[in-house]
Amino acid sequence: MVPHLTTALNGPLLSLEKRMLNAMPKIEHWFRSQWLEYASPFYASVDLRNSGFKLAPVDTNLFPGGFNNLNPEFLTLSVQAAMVAVEKICPEAHRLLIIPENHTRNTYYLRNVVELVTIMKAAGLDVRVGSISPEITEPTSLQAHDGQTLLLEPVVREGNRIKLKNPTLGDFDSCAILLNNDLSGGIPDILRNLEQDLIPPLHAGWHVRRKSQHFDAYNRVTDEFSKLLDIDPWLLNPYFETCGEIDFHARTGEDCLALKVEQLLAKIQAKYTEYGVTQEPFVIVKADAGTYGMGIMTVKHPDDVRDLNRKARNKMSVVKEGLQVSEVIIQEGVYTFESINDAVAEPVVYMMDHFVIGGFYRVHTERGINENLNAPGSHFVPLAFEKPCTLPDCTDAPDTVPNRFYAYGVVARLALLAAAIELQENDPLNQ
Repeated sequence: MVPHLTTALNGPLLSLEKRMLNAMPKIEHWFRSQWLEYASPFYASVDLRNSGFKLAPVDTNLFPGGFNNLNPEFLTLSVQAAMVAVEKICPEAHRLLIIPENHTRNTYYLRNVVELVTIMKAAGLDVRVGSISPEITEPTSLQAHDGQTLLLEPVVREGNRIKLKNPTLGDFDSCAILLNNDLSGGIPDILRNLEQDLIPPLHAGWHVRRKSQHFDAYNRVTDEFSKLLDIDPWLLNPYFETCGEIDFHARTGEDCLALKVEQLLAKIQAKYTEYGVTQEPFVIVKADAGTYGMGIMTVKHPDDVRDLNRKARNKMSVVKEGLQVSEVIIQEGVYTFESINDAVAEPVVYMMDHFVIGGFYRVHTERGINENLNAPGSHFVPLAFEKPCTLPDCTDAPDTVPNRFYAYGVVARLALLAAAIELQENDPLNQ
């Protein structure tokens, strides 16, 4: 099952992909020099959109929850990358405690944790899963959608360490702790001031991170990368604006939001005119902190954000953990002209350390080419390439499957580099 691009507007993108193939040694050298300067996040996933005239990331997640959707044939890539990542952060580690999200009743998410355990065990670690959810008070076996089981054990704190106490399996005191919990609701006391290595660091959580900070770093990354390839940065980069003091319930900040929408639409239209794009520009308004697919709307006109009805205000005002939205990012909407079986699709690329380890397509049969696909009803199709997307075929056409996926890997790594810069700048030790 190979996805296809259903658009004739592929001139600039084909040119972009060709430039990437021709410049592959230069690109890889440039990335190597960047990773000498910045520490790569332990793992990440990047949502991409391919409009045929533009290829850009629209979201970067530092606590990816879809390892179960990767092509199992490339498990070895994940294992090798995990070995490198662990050696960098905690070279003496031989025990690893994974802490998942608290909403662990989602059977597909549970399968993701099972896969993470598999990867880390194959990387040579003794792995157990500990829950900080108040609902888990004793060892609890939960079943994923495919019948695989996951044992969750309650985490206890002793001094500046967290451990598992289990009379049957024995106690577990790990060298390092892998968070697969994005801390949207803040840092729980049990995780504060630990002497163990926390991966990713606490300041990678959505209680601190802002999408606007990430895309500010991405602006800088793409400006430098675009000079390397002698291309327009816009081909890789969605414009964005922010609006800080908004209250959808109280209906305050609407004028600020409408003005920013109007300005951004005009800026996008100027680029569309320059490149002969006939589609209508649109923007995505979403919470500046992690959304979990919540609090997102497609906007084509400033009036769309004025006088929202009650249902729309309720939808936009709350995100994960019931948190109220007061800051939004207004992001250039990037059409997706990719489809699988006539359903709209977007690629999601997974990385560990600075290596691309695979990805999948997020597919939604009821959403349009200008809508958010991270919504109920979506499903996932593993990337169906014959070999990893780090190995392009420079002798073949730029839009053949391995070469297109190489381009995806390049753009995803640009977003990963932006995340590395963002984490360095937000590190409390650097403040």
